[in-house]
Amino acid sequence: MTRRAFLLAGAGAAAVGLVWLRDRPAVSDAAPGTSTTTTTKPAATTVPSTTSPPTTATTATTSTSTTIAPVARIEALCRESWGAAAPAGEFQGHEIERLTVHHTARVLAENRDAPEAVRGHQRFHQLDRGWPDIAYHFIIDLEGNVYECRPVTAAGDTGTNYDPTGHFLVCCEGNFNEQPVPIAMQQALVNVLAWAAAEFAVDPETIRGHRDVAATSCPGDNLYSLIESGELTRFVAESLAAGKVTMEIVCGRPAEERIVAIEA
Repeated sequence: MTRRAFLLAGAGAAAVGLVWLRDRPAVSDAAPGTSTTTTTKPAATTVPSTTSPPTTATTATTSTSTTIAPVARIEALCRESWGAAAPAGEFQGHEIERLTVHHTARVLAENRDAPEAVRGHQRFHQLDRGWPDIAYHFIIDLEGNVYECRPVTAAGDTGTNYDPTGHFLVCCEGNFNEQPVPIAMQQALVNVLAWAAAEFAVDPETIRGHRDVAATSCPGDNLYSLIESGELTRFVAESLAAGKVTMEIVCGRPAEERIVAIEA
């Protein structure tokens, strides 16, 4: 698979508070024992914590007045760097036609736990769900680090009632019914979606949340508010207007050192 580039930038997007669909059941692909709400590819392609996480993330901050700065280059940490297991089965091929945002529905209290969380999600998806790999194409942590997951040429998987074929699946690590969306995560989400929109010739107007296509509270009220308000689509369109975003999948020692730094 061709390796492309991701940049973890830092300016933020507005997050508008919204309470919506609280009568829908929470549906999550996170590993059992993690925190969830109770009401509720042609390109660069979790061991859960043993203690219960607090209900808020100490590293998360949400902006209500900043804007997203367009970038030309972004980076993603390769699978090998975060300790991914090999695929456990055959993938179903697809062509990306739309952009869909998820959250893990697991409160991430400390960003240093993010690589461990990603490994745990993969283990749960392979061993408990019986899927060939982690369900998503990319995961973003609270500090805007981007993790390469399953190949973008492979359709995702889901425990909910929709067909993920044709969906580009980007997942934000956290439970955004319970915690705010950090500015760095918002910036990285825009970057990833702008890259995907350009790479697969997909209109940013196709950006949706998981709850728009299935009976779930995903990606959480605080993250979904950026989608429902149209801000996320606008920021992605502005990024595309500034020029095509390229992606590099970072591997080897540079990626391993970044994982060490995150976990430290």
